[in-house]
Amino acid sequence: MKKNERKICFLVGSIAISGGTYVIFQHAAHLVESGYDVTIAVQEAFDDETASWHDKASVLQFLSFDEAKLCSYDLVIATWWKTALELAGFDARTYGYFVQSIESRFYPEEEQPLRALVDSTYRLPVAFVTEAKWIQQYLRERYDVKAALVPNGVRKDIYSLAGPSIAPRRQSAPRILVEGHFGVSFKNTALAIKLARAAGAREIWVLTGSPVKYLPFVKKVFSKVPIEKSAEVYRSCDILVKLSTVEGMFGPPLEMFHCGGTAVVFDVTGHDEYIVDNHNAVVVPGKDTKAVVRQLRTLLNDQNKLNLLKDGAVKTAQRWPNWGESSAKFTSWVEQTIAQENHSPADIENIVTDSWRTYSVDEQQRLAANRSRRWRDRALARLYSSPPRIKSALKKAKAAFEVLNPSWHVR
Repeated sequence: MKKNERKICFLVGSIAISGGTYVIFQHAAHLVESGYDVTIAVQEAFDDETASWHDKASVLQFLSFDEAKLCSYDLVIATWWKTALELAGFDARTYGYFVQSIESRFYPEEEQPLRALVDSTYRLPVAFVTEAKWIQQYLRERYDVKAALVPNGVRKDIYSLAGPSIAPRRQSAPRILVEGHFGVSFKNTALAIKLARAAGAREIWVLTGSPVKYLPFVKKVFSKVPIEKSAEVYRSCDILVKLSTVEGMFGPPLEMFHCGGTAVVFDVTGHDEYIVDNHNAVVVPGKDTKAVVRQLRTLLNDQNKLNLLKDGAVKTAQRWPNWGESSAKFTSWVEQTIAQENHSPADIENIVTDSWRTYSVDEQQRLAANRSRRWRDRALARLYSSPPRIKSALKKAKAAFEVLNPSWHVR
């Protein structure tokens, strides 16, 4: 069978801008360039502009789930837990699961039935691949899953020391960049802004995938920008403050390293894939917000230490593989999976059916025990099912409220 006869389908929730979608697009575009017929099946509604933030979106074919289910594939690859539950509905010779994080951690601990449903996807009889060593180890130890490892690459044609910037850096006043979505509790984006202010930062910029144009106390806001524009933002800033508490292998600090900056992060899972404390960045253990302020204050006032971290970051960047190398490994996994694996959709569906049945019973019990929470969940569901303009306005207002909220609670 020739490569160009092989049909691959990635199942995604959304093609709006996000780190996880960026990784999927990189691998999918490389497969297209290698002669594969690639489809991106999308759960959420989208239009021609939704994926325009990525410069290789034009080579990819996007279909709704219903449209994609009318075709047959050699390999269908789930890319997050909701899509994994849909695998058996697609006609394929074999199935895969690209695990970019342990996604049950995205949800509050009190939502145990939902977390258990998410974790049930790691028991599916499919081929697994992941991007981080800690996830590979987690799947092996908890679920006896042997996942292939394909570390993420970096677009070195975009993220580099040389190139345009929004504004020149100033040694006398290091510029802080906060990156992340708002309205996602474990991203702690608003918290990062508050801590940068507490540390005495003169100028704070924000790079976000959320639809916001203005934020209190922030000098510049860059929302949903194309990836080449993000590099210009990185090259204008000195310190990236990224305080996520759940990650797979997060890319923004590594992209910042390639553009000549350093970072301050929590000791989140995946940070040790490339971040070394006091060598290329500062790692704050235990979600210690006071320590974040202390470390930022030091970097803002100690140019020598800041330069040492920047130098270490550049050395890390120089050793890191590009996307061509990373996606070549992903393509090898695809080839091996097609050649060696033959999964049964009936076996997948049996596990999914059992998981949904267990979730339904346990969630009914949880809601019955907490009626006030049930009312709140329904109210929020109604709000976020509003028309797009109202949802966008809600998100903008919520982002501003998060920044103004004095709470320093870390999630």
